[in-house]
Amino acid sequence: MAGQRVRRLRRERGLTQARMAAQLGISTSYLNLIERSQRPVTVPFLLKLGQAFDIDLQRFAEDDEGRVTAQLREVFGDPLFARSQVSDQDIRDAAQASPALGDAVIRLFGAYRDLLENTANIAEGLGDAAAEAPSAPLTGTAGIPSDAVHDFIQARSGNFPELEEAAEQLWADAGLDADGLYEGLRAVLTDGHGLKVRIMPAHVMHDLVRRYDRHGRRVLLSDALAPEERIFQLAFQAAVLGWRELLDDIAGEAGLQGEARHLLVIELASYFAVACVMPYERFHEAAEALEYDIDLLGRRFGASFEHVCQRLVTLQRPGAKGVPFFLVHLDCAGNVLRRFDAGGFRFARFGGLCPRWDVHRAFQSQGENRLDLVEMPDGARFLTIARALSRPGAGHALPGQQLVVAIGCPLSHANRLVYSAGLDLERPAGAVPIGINCRLCDRADCTARAFPPPGRRLIVDENQQGMTPYFFS
Repeated sequence: MAGQRVRRLRRERGLTQARMAAQLGISTSYLNLIERSQRPVTVPFLLKLGQAFDIDLQRFAEDDEGRVTAQLREVFGDPLFARSQVSDQDIRDAAQASPALGDAVIRLFGAYRDLLENTANIAEGLGDAAAEAPSAPLTGTAGIPSDAVHDFIQARSGNFPELEEAAEQLWADAGLDADGLYEGLRAVLTDGHGLKVRIMPAHVMHDLVRRYDRHGRRVLLSDALAPEERIFQLAFQAAVLGWRELLDDIAGEAGLQGEARHLLVIELASYFAVACVMPYERFHEAAEALEYDIDLLGRRFGASFEHVCQRLVTLQRPGAKGVPFFLVHLDCAGNVLRRFDAGGFRFARFGGLCPRWDVHRAFQSQGENRLDLVEMPDGARFLTIARALSRPGAGHALPGQQLVVAIGCPLSHANRLVYSAGLDLERPAGAVPIGINCRLCDRADCTARAFPPPGRRLIVDENQQGMTPYFFS
């Protein structure tokens, strides 16, 4: 039964049941029964759906249920539900029957976790702001603005055709040229918005890399920015000034408020900027021709490693899709700063990453790619590429941020990547067994486990010491 997904697809395309049924060559009444989950989705129906609407049938069949199932497993793995006896089959059944209900449970649990965290902040005396936080209105899916933004972007599969069209329109209207993109974008701001662009010393900008001086009619950029980062910042500013109504319309669709809404506008403007620097059609063709070599793509389009990775996850245009990548940014403390789940790879909403995933070791080799084959508990295997980067700072007193950007894809697509050369993709015996994180992993032989999985009975024996920190049933 996939009625909710069929209904969602129809509404996303702005179709009535009668019109969609006509395009699929079936009766309206039959489509109505499918949408109400009173008829199963057959293989011929799925094939017609894929041909008529150019969709990835595997993602159509798995995305919602897989995402909701993974997140519900995390929720019910919390010690709060240790005695609830909710089985994995119960979770799968709930996710299949009603993903919307699963999302509601996830939002409720997120609000509960927020309340616990705010209460802990009060107890630790972290200030009046923390004391006021519990009574503040929730800003999104889990009460945490960044999580709400992530959920909306994830629901759109990281793809915003309206922003792609806007970026292409800017190229056409401004007559932009790849070899002179900085000067072209500078002219857009100067001629179109009456602004001056100034490169300022880092110590003057202090902890800013870009500042829009509304009253002085200036855009100030730090000289700590690399040339490709300056281009990105100009494209970002062009998005905020020239396409604000479009950004607000998309943000309005998300239904977010306050900080979450502002964060989403920033994410959307960033999407516009990478789409402007790396136009979809040219970038997709280059990615396929260069076998997704991130460094070569960066040189060809004058973009940073980070922004090329950000662009790669957006290559989901119907009829011109790229490799289904997932993406994660994390800092040296293991905090996940940004994530995008795709290709069957799931990230935990609460907590960090698996300590066995060598992405953490990328900090030991700054600027070099670290390749890994990893295997999840369900047997899914992925090729991952990670690199440690430095974002610009303002000298010794204000050092730049250190982070790792990791991108990866299912092993079934790895042969399309230059990074798979020399790897045995048919029999990857060297794949590292990892989990989503310690909270959600049942691997009993893991020597890197931080704590036992909730809901599992610990086996405590003071007469023996094992290689693993915990024994459990």
